[in-house]
Amino acid sequence: MTTATPVTIAIKNIQLNPGSAIAIHDVTWEQFEAILEEREAAEIKNRIAYSKGTLEIISPLLAHERPHRIIGDIVKILLDVQQQDWEEFGSTTFRKKANATGLEPDTCFYIQNAPKVRDRMRIDVTIDPPPDLAIEADVTSSTTLDAYEALAVPEVWIYTEEKFTINVLTDGKYVESTTSPTFPDLAILELIPKLVKQAFQEGSSKVLRELRKQMNSQSS
Repeated sequence: MTTATPVTIAIKNIQLNPGSAIAIHDVTWEQFEAILEEREAAEIKNRIAYSKGTLEIISPLLAHERPHRIIGDIVKILLDVQQQDWEEFGSTTFRKKANATGLEPDTCFYIQNAPKVRDRMRIDVTIDPPPDLAIEADVTSSTTLDAYEALAVPEVWIYTEEKFTINVLTDGKYVESTTSPTFPDLAILELIPKLVKQAFQEGSSKVLRELRKQMNSQSS
């Protein structure tokens, strides 16, 4: 009986249409790290999530990119008005070998832990804390949420055209919440979808200016 030779395909040869994704199973941690290095060398823009031996490669749509950018700008205004320090780390690659987990958020923020990472150019989750808040647009993959749980990110917002959810880590699992621990005094569950919709209708800059003006008037 002969043993089949494993097929190896370079990540640069995997072509994905915008909005599509591919899942590859039985990927070892060493293979995952090699893929990250290859992707960086080839300057490939696809995003990844890795958990429990499954690697998912995602090619985002513009319709995926815009909402999380708008939401990130909203978060900055809310934090600034509340005079909270923050550091945004965008789609930084977070990886944790002990949990065999890797993840790139659409965007993420350090808030409570901002002083601990303000001088970092790279995050090492073996010594650095995870982000306090991560934001995702249109997550349909269990790989992504499994990875967030393994990294112990306290709060994850997920935005889709159909629904916006606040997911709070509770006893190692995410539970949907009606309130945000980051903004306990604001109706975030209603506010975010409303502002994103307005941004598409009226323009992002106008909506963000009006939000900052409104929040400043309420805090004065």
